[in-house]
Amino acid sequence: MINGPVVKAKNMTGVMMHEVVKVGNLKLTGEVISLDEDLATIEVYEETSGLKPGEPIEGTGELLSVTLGPGIIKSVFDGIQRPLEVLKSKSGDFLERGVSADALDMSKAWDVEIIVKEGEEVVPGQVIAKVKETESVEHRIMVPPDISGKAIKVLKSGNYTLDTTILTVETPDGSKREVKLYQKWPVRIPRPTKKRLAPSEPLITGQRVIDTFFPISKGGAAAIPGGFGTGKTITQHQLAKWSDADIVVYIGCGERGNEMTEVLEEFPQLKDPRNGHPLMERTILIANTSNMPVSAREASIYTGVTIAEYFRDMGYNVALMADSTSRWAEALREISGRLEEMPAEEGFPPYLSSRLAEFYERAGRAEVLGKEEKIGSISIIGAVSPPGGDFSEPVTTHTKRFIRCFWALDKSLANARHYPSISWLNSYSEYTGELKDWFEKNVHPDFVDMVKKAMNIFSEDDNLQQIIKLVGEDVLPDDQKLVVRVANILKIGYLQQSAFSDVDAFCEVKKQYEMLRLILLYYDRAMELVSKGVAISEVLDEEIVSTLMRMKEKIPNDKLNEFKDIEKKMISFFDSLDEKYQHVKEA
Repeated sequence: MINGPVVKAKNMTGVMMHEVVKVGNLKLTGEVISLDEDLATIEVYEETSGLKPGEPIEGTGELLSVTLGPGIIKSVFDGIQRPLEVLKSKSGDFLERGVSADALDMSKAWDVEIIVKEGEEVVPGQVIAKVKETESVEHRIMVPPDISGKAIKVLKSGNYTLDTTILTVETPDGSKREVKLYQKWPVRIPRPTKKRLAPSEPLITGQRVIDTFFPISKGGAAAIPGGFGTGKTITQHQLAKWSDADIVVYIGCGERGNEMTEVLEEFPQLKDPRNGHPLMERTILIANTSNMPVSAREASIYTGVTIAEYFRDMGYNVALMADSTSRWAEALREISGRLEEMPAEEGFPPYLSSRLAEFYERAGRAEVLGKEEKIGSISIIGAVSPPGGDFSEPVTTHTKRFIRCFWALDKSLANARHYPSISWLNSYSEYTGELKDWFEKNVHPDFVDMVKKAMNIFSEDDNLQQIIKLVGEDVLPDDQKLVVRVANILKIGYLQQSAFSDVDAFCEVKKQYEMLRLILLYYDRAMELVSKGVAISEVLDEEIVSTLMRMKEKIPNDKLNEFKDIEKKMISFFDSLDEKYQHVKEA
């Protein structure tokens, strides 16, 4: 039986669950997803048109796995880790069905530094060799998680291909296991770690609305929900470009082809802000666009997160972007329908929430395997595309159960060209309390209290906006008018940030602190004078307000001393205004 990407096959005794099989005369790649005696249900990762009943199916004896080794950085894969550049050279711009290629170039020789000695006891996860894969990334060759024992037949440092056995391990039971420059790992099984650790350090993104108000920790999980045109993809692009992760894994899961084209064209030209090298030197792209087979879309996020776990095991901090999990959920829904499973809410399968949990639970900060203490992390940031921007639909509501950082995109902000259009009223971060010590130690002891104060201004402003809509701003007392004006300064001068600005696309945390400090200093001094009876028209100095609005573009990250000049002018203005008011009062 053939039903779209779902094929049922007889006489399949001997195959195992989740085994990769080759389907039909074209040898299309598929995976066994159900077994009933000798009847197997197979999910095919390629277009099945033209496939006929009676064509042969061959088992491979392997689970759906990814190949992990040098050469993975800078690569562009499809959802099941086929290298798209290699496939293009084989079949042209339009991929032929059944075309296959090794995930990594097995013929390329790498300069390998062996750091393990013959006779040494090795343990799972131990780094045994190093390869300078790119200028930005040192690839650490590790003992696979299922091998331990005594190292024998150890090669010397030199140039070797991936298939070279660099050492043999004699296990405690006397068997011998070969360790090569690469290893394979099933995508649906999380890679093991020693111990999970609590979040303690933020993933710095350079985006003020995130770092200041809704921070995510290294090893955290976040969602970016928003309707069409609200800026989900651009926000993820910004995070991929500027976050202080060591490795970036970007999964284009079911998104439009033109968006992935933008990533593929733009990322190779971007410079890494940390070392000036191309950003692609620490990036892996997985492209599975909406016109590709729906079943491969379902596998793509597992492929991406397994690659992320591999680099986490080296001790790196990895940022994984999944754009979007809604398209992935739609793939689940389509396959579930083909399997004739009982649907749950809005047609999604009843196991949607457990699949989302499996994915987001693979985020985290951990002490990884090996002799030395190594700490790595995976931060997962998933875009969600609720139809019509309805956050009560199943994918968004289930996602909220498994993430601790929710960056809600607002259609009205996007329509007003306020980007990033992350709502300061509907978003939240549960990491704020755990990251408080880091911000107090590395930014300023007052930073967290300043953030709370700014959020109170936003909250009060929201209440006042309801009144303004009914009766206008003129009826408000001066102190409430000041709240509205300062909230506007915060919205435009602080939260708005251009992705195309040479100065403001990335904002250092220290600069974020200085900007917020000056705006709140202005608020405190102005409120003090307004409470003494000074007219708000005198307090709202046009030059100072304009300076506060534009300082994000005027002052670069490496010239923070210029904030002192603004502070001096502001203090001088308020002091003179206060003195003038005192003279008037005495007279």
